[in-house]
Order: sequence, then structure tokens, then C-alpha cells
Amino acid sequence: MNVEELKVIKQAILNEIEGYEFYKMAANQFNAGEGREAFLELAEEELKHSQYLRELFENIKDGKEDDLNLSLFTDVPPPRIYKWDGLVGKNSLAVSIFGIGIDMERASIEFYKRAKKDTKSQSASRLYDILIKWEETHLDQFTEQYNYHREVWWAQQGYAPF
Repeated sequence: MNVEELKVIKQAILNEIEGYEFYKMAANQFNAGEGREAFLELAEEELKHSQYLRELFENIKDGKEDDLNLSLFTDVPPPRIYKWDGLVGKNSLAVSIFGIGIDMERASIEFYKRAKKDTKSQSASRLYDILIKWEETHLDQFTEQYNYHREVWWAQQGYAPF
């Protein structure tokens, strides 16, 4: 991997840290319960992703074999399915949080797709596929929750079923 790929990995680390901080802030908007716990678990997942990326960055920077480093990712558990039951009754807040989360995930996906398109390294391309999959999994989960809470909020406002 070259310097450009290292820049992408540094940005990927920052993306995960931004997600970690955002989901911690989101958790603080809720009292104890499943909603709060789900956001805290999501924050921890983002932190674990950043730790894997930091280790990968250090190994590549130190000139270790790319394929060996990419094997780290085979041990990364897939993103969890979260219980969002604790968000009931806080639909406007949930719509806001999930809307911002969707925007963050989409931006990350586009960033990694561009990086994949621009790379000539097969190892980097595989890495970007992994990062895209991480973000797409969250995007799918957040979109489902956003749509649900949006519909509930619309109904509360008297906008449904129109």
C-alpha cells in the first residue's frame, strides 16, 4: 500500500472516532434502558473498528506484509443488530439521531468507494470492501429505524395517513 492508502486509513480511523463520539452523545440523550445501551454498544463497536484500523495502519507503516495485516479483519465480528425499544416516545429525537447517522454512513461509503476506484492495490481494494460493508450494515439498520420513527412522528403530528 502506498501513501495515499495510508491517508485513507487515517481518515477511516477518524470516521470511526467521529462515530464513536456521536453515538456516545446520542446515548446520553436517553435514560437507562435499551435505547441508551444500544447507542453505547454502537459507540463501542466504532471504537473497536478504529482500534483494528490503527493496528493495520501501524503494521503497514512499519512495512509489514499487507495480506498478513488484512487477515486481522477476518476476526472482526459483523456489526450487531441492536434493540431500539428504548426510543419509543422519543421519535423526533430518534429521527434526528438516525438521520445524522445515515448521513455519516453514506458519506463514509462514498469516501471508501472513491478510494477503491482510485487504488491500484488489491490489498487496499479488499480493505475498502470491508470498510464499505461495515458502513452499509449500519446504514441499513439506521434507515430502517429512521423510517419507522419518521412514520410514528408523522402520525403524532397528524400528517398520516396522507
